[in-house]
Amino acid sequence: MLKRHARFFKSLFIISDLFILALAWILSYFLRFYTDLIIPPTLGTPPFLTYIGFLLPLWLIWGLVSERSKLYRPRRIEHFLKEYLDVLKSLTLTLFLLIAVIYLFGRFEFSRLAFFYFWVISFLGVLLVRYFARKTLKVFRSRGYNRRFVLIAGTGSLGQKVLEKFELYPELGIEVIGFLTHNVEEVGKKIKNIPVLGLYEDLDQFLSQMEVDIFFIALSINEYDCFESLYKKLWGRLPEIKVVPGSYEFLSLRGGMDELGDLPIISLQTSPLYGWDRVFKRTFDLFIGSLILVILSPIMLIIGLIIKLTSKGPVLYKQERLGFDGHLFRMLKFRTMRVGAESETGPVWAKENDPRRTKSGVFLRETSLDELPQLFNVLKGEMSLVGPRPERPNFVQEFRNKIPLYMLRHKIKAGMTGWAQVNGWRGNTSLEKRIEHDLYYIQNWSIGFDLRILSMTLWRGLFSKSAY
Repeated sequence: MLKRHARFFKSLFIISDLFILALAWILSYFLRFYTDLIIPPTLGTPPFLTYIGFLLPLWLIWGLVSERSKLYRPRRIEHFLKEYLDVLKSLTLTLFLLIAVIYLFGRFEFSRLAFFYFWVISFLGVLLVRYFARKTLKVFRSRGYNRRFVLIAGTGSLGQKVLEKFELYPELGIEVIGFLTHNVEEVGKKIKNIPVLGLYEDLDQFLSQMEVDIFFIALSINEYDCFESLYKKLWGRLPEIKVVPGSYEFLSLRGGMDELGDLPIISLQTSPLYGWDRVFKRTFDLFIGSLILVILSPIMLIIGLIIKLTSKGPVLYKQERLGFDGHLFRMLKFRTMRVGAESETGPVWAKENDPRRTKSGVFLRETSLDELPQLFNVLKGEMSLVGPRPERPNFVQEFRNKIPLYMLRHKIKAGMTGWAQVNGWRGNTSLEKRIEHDLYYIQNWSIGFDLRILSMTLWRGLFSKSAY
């Protein structure tokens, strides 16, 4: 039944794609030679039948390319973006091969603009059909139709994570019917109401008795001696076999899958900002940072004057902090405490009603206006507008021993404000929560996320109860 359904949907997609290609080919002819859409035709109009004559070669080339790229493979649990890229590559290669065939036959009356029209129309058409087909199938699957049944080998964190993902996306039409395990004591128990059916060595029995469409191998690292025997029992018996590598248990900072040629490589930890992402964030910091500095420069001048008139000592306070990749830099702040405030206590957290504060420092610290000079650190490239707040070296040494993931926050530039700060985790608050929020920011960074945090800073960041 599964194979018949797969062949049916594959046939529908092939027929719809061939129809769209033919329609795009014909429309490209009329758009080029019977409209002035971009450039009016100047060299005459070639016979319509000449274009139609190359429709069959177009279909044949598309068939070969799409088969080679496996464009019509099942994509139930694959992201739409992957299909989008596959369509783009297949269509582009088809067009290049078609152009080569056309010129091989010496037919130079074909228009390059017509080729462009064909590429755009066919690409949009093929994608729209797939988009609406996916949407329609998701509706049917969420109502219990066109379902696929999954058996998972592995009851550990990876196997449970596979189950959680399918529960999050019911529109995929995936139903987990059971788990297999290597531990006899787990047999008969349930994981979120899904039974642990038996042991790995009982696999043959379950495959013969149950309808299984997709088999997931989600073994932990210490179970990998079972992998080979499982694979040998599965080979050739199921339409789909998926493997979740055991090393995924150790994924941390922006880990994922890479490729080296045709060799898949799992990255357990990568730099969160590299390449163009790093350029975009730096450009964002320079543009927005300069704009904020120009707007707030009169206020900063007034603050500097007030500090100078109300207390002895310099206007600015420089303090060593640990930044990107553990490099030290001197962070700037408006001075809010008496000169030599730490000469007796040493480096300590500021506390509520701290007696070391100056009169103007009370207001500056409570409103976070003392942080404004860090705009110069941002323009110098030592800090970013948004990122984990930098800590003093002596505190870092203490924290890294207490919290294993603490040093990951130094994989991007420190920020004037951050996701932890706008959610209330600043000053003398929970370090664990602060790290949790910092790592969430690093994992989910985008320019849009930075803008959101900056806007939240105006209300949640500036007037924080823990700022003193």
